[in-house]
Amino acid sequence: MKINRLLSIPWHFIFIGTVIILIFPVIFAVGTSFRPLEDAYNDVLNFIPLQPTLENYSIFFESLPVIKITLNTFIIASVVTLFKVVTSFLAAYAFVYFTFKGKELLYFVLLSTIFIPFTITMIPNYLVVSELGLVNSVWGVILPQLADAVGIFLIRQSMRSIPYSLIEVAHVDKIGHAHIMKDIVLPLVRPAVTASGIWFFITAWNEYVWPVLILKSTEQYTLPLALQMYISTEGGTNFTVAMAVSVITMLIPLTLYLLFQKYIIGTFTSSGIK
Repeated sequence: MKINRLLSIPWHFIFIGTVIILIFPVIFAVGTSFRPLEDAYNDVLNFIPLQPTLENYSIFFESLPVIKITLNTFIIASVVTLFKVVTSFLAAYAFVYFTFKGKELLYFVLLSTIFIPFTITMIPNYLVVSELGLVNSVWGVILPQLADAVGIFLIRQSMRSIPYSLIEVAHVDKIGHAHIMKDIVLPLVRPAVTASGIWFFITAWNEYVWPVLILKSTEQYTLPLALQMYISTEGGTNFTVAMAVSVITMLIPLTLYLLFQKYIIGTFTSSGIK
């Protein structure tokens, strides 16, 4: 036992070091967001605010329509999440409980889209959004993101763990698919649906590349786009304000993850096992 404990000590140090490396950027952002710009430039690595100030947050709120930008971010993340959850659940149900010709091939093709780089679909999506007149609109950001193959995969894996006898009994009692989904399947896969929804929301909330192509005016910006306004190509002219924007940007997704982390971890773990 003592030998095993001694052998585990290096792994504990590795684990602690990894955790420190991962959380350091968060601690740095929070600490720097409360530091004056001159103080931050003079001693960049010392992120502890010796003279805390709210000036950086004040500058951000005064220079941009923060409420409108936050609302844009929330609308995009919420609508994308809602549609992805619904389409993922319905598609997963069809792949598990319906029998039709070419089902396995269709599912394989669907999963293969996960490995297609965004740069391949970016131009076709932009052309479609442009033809629909949705450039510089939050709906132009939302439209190409109404379905998600990863969500279909995760929820399908969870549905496969449900005993098929439950569904057969429901069919014998002449219960329709709508009631089966609502009263039998959904309660049993709710953790997977919740985890997928939180994952969709966090991903949509933090998205940068696609919104920066579609949204042109500051009134339509999302929080990640507002962040880049304080970062120059030379490395950052007002990075203390940028850190303040970073803190505001990460508050909601970080809170959601902390509240629902057991569902997220459990869903990905069970999906890997199955």
